[in-house]
Amino acid sequence: MNGASPYDAMLMAWFALAPVTFVVLSFVTAPYGRYARKGWGPSVNPKVGWALMESPALCLMPILFFLGEQIRNPVAIVFLLLWLFHYAYRTLAFPMLLGKGTTAMPVSVAVFGLVFNVVNGYLIGLGLFGVGSQYLSSWLLDPRFTVGAGVFFAGFAMHYHADAILRSLRKPGESGYRIPRGGMFRFISCPNYFGEMVEWGGFALATWSLPATAFFLWTVANLAPRALSHHRWYKETFAEYPMDRRAFIPFLL
Repeated sequence: MNGASPYDAMLMAWFALAPVTFVVLSFVTAPYGRYARKGWGPSVNPKVGWALMESPALCLMPILFFLGEQIRNPVAIVFLLLWLFHYAYRTLAFPMLLGKGTTAMPVSVAVFGLVFNVVNGYLIGLGLFGVGSQYLSSWLLDPRFTVGAGVFFAGFAMHYHADAILRSLRKPGESGYRIPRGGMFRFISCPNYFGEMVEWGGFALATWSLPATAFFLWTVANLAPRALSHHRWYKETFAEYPMDRRAFIPFLL
């Protein structure tokens, strides 16, 4: 391994897999939600599926924090709180807010997501809270942190608001789709995905770390192809779909 530690090798492999994932998902749309289809094994209630696959991210990071060497470091505590802020929503609140008409999730998709969150949580947790991680308290005043944290919260607000708009499109018991309007939907088809990309880009900047940067690349690799698929689906399904909307980056893509 030319002197590289197992952690370094794992992180570099994680970086290398992100563009591969982007290419694969550009041709094979993950089979959940509106793209659910047979051939992916048994399915589970989407509330259970989402909570299952996101739970390692919520649980593993605090474990690595308390096992690490940064337990009294205020910067590490802030990083942990930022992480938990997102994953408390994604693991606990988001699944419970899903409507009854949401399509069941294949167990295979939930398992893939669970494995991803275990690996990703391990890499980021060890990178931020491990022995080699040293952040001085002054980092909280560094422009990289302050700008990154602001971008993080802006991205969260964007995708949270988009999620709320999407939920409001269905009345109780309905399972169809409508054209979402309002908020960032005025400009793009998938502000929920764009917001999450912005959020993790902000986290990568705020932490100034390679594992968080790898996570940002994975977020783009996973969500950008799906956003493009959503955009095509909307235009093919609704003749009156606004033609000036982009897929997930306002005015560009």
